Amino acid sequence: MLKQRVITALLLAPLALAALFLLPQGPFEWVVAAVFLYGGWEWGNLCRLRPAVRAVYVLVLAALMVLVSQLSLLQPWVLGAALVFWPLALLLVRGYPQSASWCRSRLGLLMGALVLVPSWYALTNLRMQEQGFALLLMLLMLVWGADIGAYAAGKLFGRNKLMPAVSPGKTREGLLGGLAACVLIGIGFSIGLELAPMASVYLVLLSILTGLVSVLGDLLESLFKRERGIKDSGKLLPGHGGVLDRIDSLTAAAPVFLAGLYFLQGA
Repeated sequence: MLKQRVITALLLAPLALAALFLLPQGPFEWVVAAVFLYGGWEWGNLCRLRPAVRAVYVLVLAALMVLVSQLSLLQPWVLGAALVFWPLALLLVRGYPQSASWCRSRLGLLMGALVLVPSWYALTNLRMQEQGFALLLMLLMLVWGADIGAYAAGKLFGRNKLMPAVSPGKTREGLLGGLAACVLIGIGFSIGLELAPMASVYLVLLSILTGLVSVLGDLLESLFKRERGIKDSGKLLPGHGGVLDRIDSLTAAAPVFLAGLYFLQGA
Protein backbone atom coordinates (compact mmCIF):
# COMPACT_ATOMS: atom_id res chain seq x y z
CA MET A 1 0.00 0.00 0.00
CA LEU A 2 2.76 2.46 0.90
CA LYS A 3 4.64 1.66 -2.33
CA GLN A 4 1.46 2.31 -4.34
CA ARG A 5 0.89 5.61 -2.54
CA VAL A 6 4.43 6.79 -3.25
CA ILE A 7 4.35 5.79 -6.94
CA THR A 8 0.94 7.44 -7.47
CA ALA A 9 2.07 10.60 -5.69
CA LEU A 10 5.25 10.80 -7.77
CA LEU A 11 3.22 10.50 -10.96
CA LEU A 12 0.45 12.88 -9.97
CA ALA A 13 2.43 15.66 -8.29
CA PRO A 14 4.17 16.97 -11.46
CA LEU A 15 0.93 16.78 -13.44
CA ALA A 16 -1.01 18.63 -10.74
CA LEU A 17 1.60 21.36 -10.37
CA ALA A 18 1.84 21.79 -14.14
CA ALA A 19 -1.95 22.16 -14.39
CA LEU A 20 -2.06 24.64 -11.53
CA PHE A 21 0.80 26.88 -12.58
CA LEU A 22 1.47 26.38 -16.29
CA LEU A 23 -1.92 26.11 -17.97
CA PRO A 24 -3.66 29.27 -19.21
CA GLN A 25 -6.71 30.30 -17.19
CA GLY A 26 -9.30 28.76 -19.51
CA PRO A 27 -7.78 25.25 -19.69
CA PHE A 28 -7.01 25.46 -15.97
CA GLU A 29 -10.70 26.01 -15.22
CA TRP A 30 -11.68 23.03 -17.39
CA VAL A 31 -9.12 20.73 -15.77
CA VAL A 32 -10.21 21.71 -12.27
CA ALA A 33 -13.85 21.29 -13.30
CA ALA A 34 -13.11 17.77 -14.58
CA VAL A 35 -11.47 16.84 -11.27
CA PHE A 36 -14.35 18.21 -9.22
CA LEU A 37 -16.98 16.64 -11.45
CA TYR A 38 -15.33 13.26 -10.97
CA GLY A 39 -15.54 14.05 -7.29
CA GLY A 40 -19.25 14.59 -7.90
CA TRP A 41 -19.47 11.12 -9.43
CA GLU A 42 -17.94 9.70 -6.24
CA TRP A 43 -20.24 11.83 -4.09
CA GLY A 44 -23.19 10.31 -5.91
CA ASN A 45 -21.89 6.91 -4.85
CA LEU A 46 -21.67 8.09 -1.24
CA CYS A 47 -25.35 9.01 -1.55
CA ARG A 48 -26.14 5.54 -2.94
CA LEU A 49 -27.15 6.70 -6.42
CA ARG A 50 -27.29 4.21 -9.27
CA PRO A 51 -24.74 4.87 -12.05
CA ALA A 52 -27.33 6.35 -14.43
CA VAL A 53 -28.64 8.73 -11.76
CA ARG A 54 -25.10 9.58 -10.75
CA ALA A 55 -24.39 10.65 -14.32
CA VAL A 56 -27.39 12.99 -14.19
CA TYR A 57 -26.12 14.38 -10.87
CA VAL A 58 -22.73 15.12 -12.45
CA LEU A 59 -24.44 16.88 -15.36
CA VAL A 60 -26.38 19.04 -12.89
CA LEU A 61 -23.13 19.98 -11.15
CA ALA A 62 -21.55 20.81 -14.52
CA ALA A 63 -24.52 23.01 -15.41
CA LEU A 64 -24.18 24.84 -12.08
CA MET A 65 -20.49 25.44 -12.77
CA VAL A 66 -21.28 26.89 -16.20
CA LEU A 67 -23.94 29.17 -14.72
CA VAL A 68 -21.57 30.39 -12.02
CA SER A 69 -18.79 31.04 -14.54
CA GLN A 70 -21.07 32.96 -16.88
CA LEU A 71 -23.26 34.92 -14.46
CA SER A 72 -21.18 37.17 -12.23
CA LEU A 73 -24.32 37.98 -10.22
CA LEU A 74 -24.34 34.41 -8.89
CA GLN A 75 -20.72 34.34 -7.78
CA PRO A 76 -21.05 36.20 -4.45
CA TRP A 77 -24.06 34.04 -3.63
CA VAL A 78 -22.14 30.84 -4.33
CA LEU A 79 -19.32 31.94 -2.07
CA GLY A 80 -21.81 33.05 0.58
CA ALA A 81 -23.59 29.70 0.39
CA ALA A 82 -20.33 27.93 1.19
CA LEU A 83 -19.67 30.21 4.16
CA VAL A 84 -23.11 29.37 5.54
CA PHE A 85 -22.83 25.66 4.76
CA TRP A 86 -19.56 24.84 6.51
CA PRO A 87 -20.66 25.96 10.01
CA LEU A 88 -23.76 23.81 9.49
CA ALA A 89 -21.50 20.96 8.38
CA LEU A 90 -19.63 21.31 11.68
CA LEU A 91 -22.91 20.80 13.55
CA LEU A 92 -23.60 17.75 11.38
CA VAL A 93 -20.20 16.24 12.13
CA ARG A 94 -20.39 17.02 15.85
CA GLY A 95 -23.88 15.53 16.02
CA TYR A 96 -22.93 12.21 14.45
CA PRO A 97 -24.29 9.49 14.71
CA GLN A 98 -27.57 11.19 15.63
CA SER A 99 -27.25 13.32 12.48
CA ALA A 100 -26.71 10.30 10.21
CA SER A 101 -30.18 10.51 8.69
CA TRP A 102 -29.23 13.80 7.02
CA CYS A 103 -26.55 12.01 5.01
CA ARG A 104 -28.89 9.26 3.92
CA SER A 105 -31.57 11.67 2.69
CA ARG A 106 -31.58 13.58 -0.59
CA LEU A 107 -30.13 16.49 1.34
CA GLY A 108 -26.84 14.66 0.92
CA LEU A 109 -26.95 15.51 -2.79
CA LEU A 110 -27.49 19.19 -1.99
CA MET A 111 -24.53 19.02 0.37
CA GLY A 112 -22.42 17.64 -2.45
CA ALA A 113 -23.28 20.63 -4.61
CA LEU A 114 -22.45 23.01 -1.75
CA VAL A 115 -19.12 21.23 -1.26
CA LEU A 116 -18.00 21.00 -4.88
CA VAL A 117 -19.33 23.98 -6.83
CA PRO A 118 -18.18 26.79 -4.49
CA SER A 119 -14.75 25.21 -4.06
CA TRP A 120 -14.34 24.93 -7.84
CA TYR A 121 -15.30 28.58 -8.19
CA ALA A 122 -12.94 29.61 -5.38
CA LEU A 123 -9.95 27.85 -6.93
CA THR A 124 -10.51 29.27 -10.39
CA ASN A 125 -11.18 32.77 -9.05
CA LEU A 126 -8.20 32.69 -6.70
CA ARG A 127 -5.86 32.12 -9.63
CA MET A 128 -7.14 35.31 -11.28
CA GLN A 129 -6.36 37.50 -8.27
CA GLU A 130 -3.38 39.80 -8.10
CA GLN A 131 -0.48 37.54 -7.04
CA GLY A 132 -2.90 34.69 -7.72
CA PHE A 133 -0.22 32.06 -8.28
CA ALA A 134 1.39 32.82 -4.91
CA LEU A 135 -1.99 32.77 -3.18
CA LEU A 136 -2.95 29.50 -4.85
CA LEU A 137 0.35 28.01 -3.73
CA MET A 138 -0.30 29.29 -0.21
CA LEU A 139 -3.73 27.66 -0.12
CA LEU A 140 -2.30 24.32 -1.21
CA MET A 141 0.51 24.56 1.32
CA LEU A 142 -1.97 25.33 4.10
CA VAL A 143 -4.04 22.26 3.25
CA TRP A 144 -0.96 20.06 2.92
CA GLY A 145 0.65 21.60 6.01
CA ALA A 146 -2.45 21.02 8.12
CA ASP A 147 -2.53 17.39 6.99
CA ILE A 148 1.19 16.65 7.36
CA GLY A 149 1.50 18.57 10.63
CA ALA A 150 -1.50 16.73 12.06
CA TYR A 151 -0.09 13.36 10.99
CA ALA A 152 3.32 14.03 12.51
CA ALA A 153 2.00 15.52 15.77
CA GLY A 154 -0.61 12.79 16.06
CA LYS A 155 1.99 10.06 15.68
CA LEU A 156 4.33 11.67 18.21
CA PHE A 157 1.94 13.09 20.79
CA GLY A 158 -1.57 11.91 19.93
CA ARG A 159 -3.52 10.81 23.01
CA ASN A 160 -6.95 12.42 22.88
CA LYS A 161 -9.32 11.57 20.06
CA LEU A 162 -10.77 14.52 18.15
CA MET A 163 -14.03 13.00 16.87
CA PRO A 164 -13.77 9.23 17.30
CA ALA A 165 -17.28 8.52 16.03
CA VAL A 166 -16.41 10.05 12.65
CA SER A 167 -12.64 9.62 12.23
CA PRO A 168 -10.97 7.52 14.95
CA GLY A 169 -7.45 8.29 13.71
CA LYS A 170 -7.59 12.04 14.32
CA THR A 171 -6.42 13.48 17.63
CA ARG A 172 -6.56 16.89 19.28
CA GLU A 173 -2.79 16.93 19.46
CA GLY A 174 -2.66 16.28 15.72
CA LEU A 175 -5.04 19.16 15.12
CA LEU A 176 -2.77 21.50 17.09
CA GLY A 177 0.25 20.26 15.14
CA GLY A 178 -1.50 20.98 11.85
CA LEU A 179 -2.47 24.46 13.00
CA ALA A 180 1.11 25.15 14.08
CA ALA A 181 2.22 24.30 10.55
CA CYS A 182 -0.40 26.72 9.18
CA VAL A 183 0.93 29.50 11.43
CA LEU A 184 4.43 28.99 10.05
CA ILE A 185 3.13 29.01 6.48
CA GLY A 186 1.14 32.18 7.15
CA ILE A 187 4.20 33.91 8.59
CA GLY A 188 6.35 32.81 5.68
CA PHE A 189 3.93 34.14 3.06
CA SER A 190 3.41 37.39 5.00
CA ILE A 191 7.13 37.99 4.76
CA GLY A 192 7.32 36.90 1.13
CA LEU A 193 4.40 39.11 0.10
CA GLU A 194 5.86 42.03 2.08
CA LEU A 195 2.64 42.75 3.96
CA ALA A 196 2.21 45.47 6.56
CA PRO A 197 2.19 44.30 10.22
CA MET A 198 -1.61 44.34 10.65
CA ALA A 199 -2.14 42.62 7.30
CA SER A 200 0.43 40.02 8.30
CA VAL A 201 -1.43 39.30 11.54
CA TYR A 202 -4.67 38.97 9.58
CA LEU A 203 -3.09 36.58 7.08
CA VAL A 204 -1.77 34.37 9.88
CA LEU A 205 -5.24 34.29 11.48
CA LEU A 206 -6.74 33.44 8.09
CA SER A 207 -4.17 30.65 7.77
CA ILE A 208 -5.31 29.18 11.09
CA LEU A 209 -8.96 29.40 10.06
CA THR A 210 -8.21 27.81 6.69
CA GLY A 211 -6.38 24.97 8.40
CA LEU A 212 -9.29 24.40 10.77
CA VAL A 213 -11.83 24.34 7.96
CA SER A 214 -9.68 21.97 5.91
CA VAL A 215 -9.98 19.44 8.74
CA LEU A 216 -13.75 19.87 8.67
CA GLY A 217 -13.79 19.05 4.96
CA ASP A 218 -11.96 15.81 5.70
CA LEU A 219 -14.32 14.98 8.57
CA LEU A 220 -17.45 15.58 6.51
CA GLU A 221 -16.32 13.19 3.80
CA SER A 222 -15.33 10.66 6.47
CA LEU A 223 -18.85 10.89 7.88
CA PHE A 224 -20.39 10.15 4.48
CA LYS A 225 -18.00 7.25 3.88
CA ARG A 226 -18.79 5.81 7.31
CA GLU A 227 -22.50 5.95 6.53
CA ARG A 228 -21.88 4.35 3.14
CA GLY A 229 -19.77 1.63 4.76
CA ILE A 230 -16.69 2.19 2.61
CA LYS A 231 -13.09 3.13 3.38
CA ASP A 232 -12.34 5.18 0.25
CA SER A 233 -14.53 7.31 -1.99
CA GLY A 234 -13.23 5.44 -5.04
CA LYS A 235 -10.40 3.40 -6.53
CA LEU A 236 -9.11 5.73 -9.24
CA LEU A 237 -5.83 6.53 -7.46
CA PRO A 238 -3.95 3.39 -6.35
CA GLY A 239 -2.95 3.65 -2.71
CA HIS A 240 -4.88 6.92 -2.28
CA GLY A 241 -8.47 5.92 -2.93
CA GLY A 242 -10.69 8.27 -4.88
CA VAL A 243 -10.57 11.86 -6.02
CA LEU A 244 -12.69 13.02 -3.09
CA ASP A 245 -10.16 11.48 -0.73
CA ARG A 246 -7.55 13.86 -2.20
CA ILE A 247 -9.61 17.04 -2.43
CA ASP A 248 -11.92 16.79 0.60
CA SER A 249 -9.87 19.22 2.71
CA LEU A 250 -9.46 21.59 -0.22
CA THR A 251 -13.22 21.76 -0.85
CA ALA A 252 -13.75 23.38 2.55
CA ALA A 253 -10.56 25.47 2.65
CA ALA A 254 -10.76 27.12 -0.78
CA PRO A 255 -13.97 29.20 -0.39
CA VAL A 256 -13.06 30.27 3.17
CA PHE A 257 -9.57 31.31 2.07
CA LEU A 258 -10.87 33.28 -0.90
CA ALA A 259 -13.52 35.05 1.18
CA GLY A 260 -10.89 35.90 3.79
CA LEU A 261 -8.67 37.43 1.12
CA TYR A 262 -11.51 39.71 0.01
CA PHE A 263 -11.69 41.09 3.54
CA LEU A 264 -7.90 41.53 3.59
CA GLN A 265 -7.96 43.42 0.30
CA GLY A 266 -10.76 45.66 1.52
CA ALA A 267 -9.04 46.48 4.79
